[in-house]
Amino acid sequence: MLKNEFTVFGYEMEKVTVAFGFFLVFWGVAVSMIAQSDSITSYIPSILGLPLILFGYLTLKIPSRKKLFMHLVVLFGLIIFLGGLDVIRSYPGIFSNFWADLSKLMLAVTGFIYTYLNIKSFIYARKAN
Repeated sequence: MLKNEFTVFGYEMEKVTVAFGFFLVFWGVAVSMIAQSDSITSYIPSILGLPLILFGYLTLKIPSRKKLFMHLVVLFGLIIFLGGLDVIRSYPGIFSNFWADLSKLMLAVTGFIYTYLNIKSFIYARKAN
């Protein structure tokens, strides 16, 4: 049976969400270790990735609640994007705190792409019905 669903590189948005969540968790932990940071703020990507993993997983396990969970993850995607825009505050001394600014830039770029993909998915789902 073929699914008529929006995909990114052949993966449904639920799986993309879980993968993006794991990427954020990995990023936060890796950057904190590399930068030898004791600050909780260096774990912000990891903290933001955990709800994505949870809601993405719940979407896969409880498909009847997919609409609710996917709307929640797009909200987190928007928060990730907007939080990453804090890198602008560092200008003109951007990258004076290299790892912090790199993490913010990563959040802005990936958060934007993730939110964009979710919106495309919502539009696709709306047109399909």
